[in-house]
Amino acid sequence: MRDYQAETEKRVEFIREVLRESGARGVVFGNSGGKDASLTGILCKFACTDTLGLIMPCGSERNLGDDFRDATDVARQFQIESRTVYLTVATAALKYAVGEAAELTAAAAINIAPRLRMAALYAVAASEGRLVAGTGNRSERYMGYFTKWGDGAFDFNPIADLTVTEVYEFLKHLGAPREIIGKAPSAGLYEGQTDEGDMGVTYKSIDEFLFSGKCPDADMEIIARFHQASGHKRSPPKVYADR
Repeated sequence: MRDYQAETEKRVEFIREVLRESGARGVVFGNSGGKDASLTGILCKFACTDTLGLIMPCGSERNLGDDFRDATDVARQFQIESRTVYLTVATAALKYAVGEAAELTAAAAINIAPRLRMAALYAVAASEGRLVAGTGNRSERYMGYFTKWGDGAFDFNPIADLTVTEVYEFLKHLGAPREIIGKAPSAGLYEGQTDEGDMGVTYKSIDEFLFSGKCPDADMEIIARFHQASGHKRSPPKVYADR
């Protein structure tokens, strides 16, 4: 297990250095009420008093219920400024507008909400001289379980090297609300959605593979398939260069 007190100090200094280099006055992050957003927000608040968490419901009951409550609870406990941007109407409007030009697949429609959240974060960041903090962890990144130009877009990420197992350990060390630590990981993109249900493999198996290179054969096949299919998400866009 990592020394999470030392990890806290190193990551706080990392955030402060990023802010010094950029000249930004503060940080903004998407406060989803989940484990990763909570850890990111707590670390950013330790590093910078002017840390803002945006709660951005996009229509699902979970967004407006448990996730909203948990986001509010962690913000209150760690004295993080919190604002709400309701994106339900905007999400529906964009789906309708794009649907007039193309037949949206289910995956394309689901990814509209994360991209609108990214747009909201950057609009606030640009208006208030803030940097956008990323909230993705190592396990999700390896699997490609994030939205390209959605939650995969950020100015810096203080938890990108941590597996899901380590994120939970870190939150326990920091005394985060039990509800956040105990609930099933979910992007809240539709009713009943969970990360592990979408992927067909548990984070326990993913992290076991990342730590040791080993896991059950059936899980190994899923992990390899997800990782290979999502390579484009982890690579910079290709650009033409005249040699």
